[in-house]
Amino acid sequence: MSLDAVLARIDDDLPAALERLMELLRIQSISTDPAYKSACDTAADWLVADLLSLGIAAEKRATPGHPMVVGHVDGDGPHLMFYGHYDVQPVDPLNLWNKDPFDPQVEETPKGKVIRGRGACDDKGQLMTFIEACRAWKAVNGTLPCKLTFFLEGEEESGSPSLVPFLNANTEEFSAPDLALICDTGLFDDNTPAITTMLRGLLGEELTITGPDKDLHSGMYGGIAMNPIRVLSKIIASLHDETGRITVPGFYDGVPEISDEIRAQWEQLGFDESGFLGGVGLSEKAGEQDRSGLEMIWSRPTCEVNGIWGGYTGDGFKTVLPSKAHAKISFRLVGTQDPLEIRESFRAMVRDMLPPDCSVEFKGHGASPASVMATSDPAFEKARLALSDEWPNPAAFIGSGGSIPIAGYFKSILGVDSMLIGFGRDDDQIHSPNEKYDLESFHKGARSWVRVLDALTR
Repeated sequence: MSLDAVLARIDDDLPAALERLMELLRIQSISTDPAYKSACDTAADWLVADLLSLGIAAEKRATPGHPMVVGHVDGDGPHLMFYGHYDVQPVDPLNLWNKDPFDPQVEETPKGKVIRGRGACDDKGQLMTFIEACRAWKAVNGTLPCKLTFFLEGEEESGSPSLVPFLNANTEEFSAPDLALICDTGLFDDNTPAITTMLRGLLGEELTITGPDKDLHSGMYGGIAMNPIRVLSKIIASLHDETGRITVPGFYDGVPEISDEIRAQWEQLGFDESGFLGGVGLSEKAGEQDRSGLEMIWSRPTCEVNGIWGGYTGDGFKTVLPSKAHAKISFRLVGTQDPLEIRESFRAMVRDMLPPDCSVEFKGHGASPASVMATSDPAFEKARLALSDEWPNPAAFIGSGGSIPIAGYFKSILGVDSMLIGFGRDDDQIHSPNEKYDLESFHKGARSWVRVLDALTR
């Protein structure tokens, strides 16, 4: 196989590849709105037809919600499973779009050409980079590079309610891939590709502290009666020490240190902490003071208050001593931290801090562990070097401050690690009006996947 010949095919076929993407972008596959159910079916049918045109045994598979698209290719070498999603976010507020979000166009901008339209980046443009890489490979070589499974979802933007049941019902069909490839991520910066190898988990807790059995007049009861807002404020203030370290007992059990190699890669990325914080009107790091900014975002756990309320909060003033105080608190988790153990430890800590006459009720809001990819697998370094050959700067293994649940499901249900590679940029405005995907990301993304497939199948 001539790698150069496949890359040249990508270059020559770019206009046709762009038109194929435009066709897919015109389909209004909004998964969260039942009014677009038929459009989601149409998008699934379009993808099935496109995969079939490449000789891939593909079909639309029914779920209680929107269909999955599944395709299989037999071959030698490793078994790779590719995941993407064809559903898109709603377009509201429509008046903030410069043009019809489902009439995609290539636009000139000061930074270059972009593909403008809903789903251009998240995730149709990203998904099609991989399919276009396969198309070019097939055109040059007559076959695809290895055993492949395509798994394209239609409910990612609505919480993937059918995903886990579908995987559990079809574990035999999806068993034993060597690696899952997920395209729903981005570049580190415009010139630096990345492979996301750490995804933080998430634990959500809502608590309500009750003191008196009714709201009280603060002139009559203030001072003598315990105020639940005072109790809640003390609890929240105790969750971090003066260095930013989280004080929940046992919280750091399972939190690993990053390797010297990963730390060196991150240092070479030149992350501008001052610029990052300055962009939102801040100047000082608030987390663990002995950690770099990228460590805080990618490889360290967090405890944050997402909402707090109680008493009178309307216009004017009401001297009330409230009966109840409420807060929503989230924990981002890393390594092998156990979200259920942390939940119990947090709740025990809160109960221990309650004064007489106060009680607490808890409500959980999800509990998912972190995902950490086995970068000791030689495939990861092969892919990193392959990406580095396509972009101006060397690729890096990075973390993600957020969570991508599909990677965790692939690990827990199928026992397979995921390699997360994407070509989105921070200014792509996913989920927002005027979403875009740089034409360079689409073009070089397809070329990048060719290089990665070549490296993984040698």
